Amino acid sequence: MNKPILLIAIILLLKMNAFSQPNVHGQSSTYQWPSDPLVKNKLEKWQDQKFGMIIHWGLYAVPGIMESWNLCSEDWISRDSTIAYEDYKKWYWGLSEKFNPVNFNPEQWAKAGKSAGMKYLVFTTKHHDGFNMFDTKESDFKISNGPFKGNPKADVAKYVFDAFRKQDFMIGAYFSKPDWHSQYYWWSKYATPDRNNNYDIKKNPWRWNKFKTQTFNQISELMNNYGSVDILWLDGGWVRPLETVTDEVRAWGATIPAWSQDIDMPKIAEMGRKAQPGLLIVDRTVHGPYENYQTPEQHIPEKQLDHPWESCMTLGGAWGFAANDQYKSAGTVIHSLIEITAKGGSLLLGVGPKPDGTMPEKVISRLEEIGNWINKNGKAIYGTRITKNYHQGNTWFTQSKDAKTRYALVCLKEGEDIPSTISWVGNEPAKGTKIKLLQTGENVKWVKENEQIKVILPKGLPNNLPALAFSFSTAQ
Repeated sequence: MNKPILLIAIILLLKMNAFSQPNVHGQSSTYQWPSDPLVKNKLEKWQDQKFGMIIHWGLYAVPGIMESWNLCSEDWISRDSTIAYEDYKKWYWGLSEKFNPVNFNPEQWAKAGKSAGMKYLVFTTKHHDGFNMFDTKESDFKISNGPFKGNPKADVAKYVFDAFRKQDFMIGAYFSKPDWHSQYYWWSKYATPDRNNNYDIKKNPWRWNKFKTQTFNQISELMNNYGSVDILWLDGGWVRPLETVTDEVRAWGATIPAWSQDIDMPKIAEMGRKAQPGLLIVDRTVHGPYENYQTPEQHIPEKQLDHPWESCMTLGGAWGFAANDQYKSAGTVIHSLIEITAKGGSLLLGVGPKPDGTMPEKVISRLEEIGNWINKNGKAIYGTRITKNYHQGNTWFTQSKDAKTRYALVCLKEGEDIPSTISWVGNEPAKGTKIKLLQTGENVKWVKENEQIKVILPKGLPNNLPALAFSFSTAQ
């Protein structure tokens, strides 16, 4: 097969895979509250934010394919059987010579997030493929060492963080613990059958110690050279001490090696918090002192949780950029945000910039639609906490941190007219109190009929509203 045909075959196949990744992180079954007062204060602030943006951007944006995973040789990954695995890897690594985002515009991304009502950022400084989106001294495999090298914004992470700080976002650095490009993780002496490191650490302690040093030094660069960072978001939960492997980890279906992929998290945490006091560390699925909040992926927990967590979910079908991606409606995202908030979590919504460095116009317009609703109804979301009776039908409930104000959020079906009345049972307003419709700021009439609270809606509300939010004082 000649090279142009080979390239087309690869891209077409992998674009199909961009929307069908079954490999998602689950959720730890236990949670350990932090003891550091600075971390607890930061965690309290983070729990007020409720809505964040996670940006996947790297080599995979060039052909618009699933991020990193096609490098991994596991059963759930489909590649053209006529393409040798080593040839595929060479093609993928070679994308570093083509990644030249000449229109890189992090200010556009930050303004789009701000318009959506988002409050915190998580940016992929390095994904599993090992391609660095910051100017690390530990590797030449980085955005600042290819065609983009001479650009004033070649140290991409710096400018992303700066742009979002200017929009008052909390800043999170995503960092993949595995590094499939590193000879200290995937040693070319051996094949690379799965996501794990491909050599026996017990027999090669020197090599693993070099990997630990590389990992520590890279995270140190991020913590010391890129301004204020609030969150260190560590992905790749299979890189963990062997004694922490649980049944929920085995359920991922990945092979569990007979050695410990321990990178010394206590040492990393001590360094990170010395540089960034109060730093939140999210060592995903490795429950314990370095998983300050949990991160169920692409789903919402079935029940309310009383500890910090976020659902990380994509706006479209892929984490990164994929041409012709199908994006969720604003109403769908808002309904998820409402449910997540009522259950005690935050929504981290995933989007991917194009290979030229701009955000897709459809993403920008969808975020603006979401923001149009949040701008009017955000009081029922931001800074709220859970309440015991949090759900009835399509109505969800939150409350202010001082428990003096209750919020009712009613999810409406897309395409249906606004009803004339809204009803719920429980969460009874105090006698004589007023119920305010947040969308308009006006007080609305309400009555109690038997055990049911019935709210009479004003006429003239637009029919395209995805939800209605009400505030009131509750009966004591």
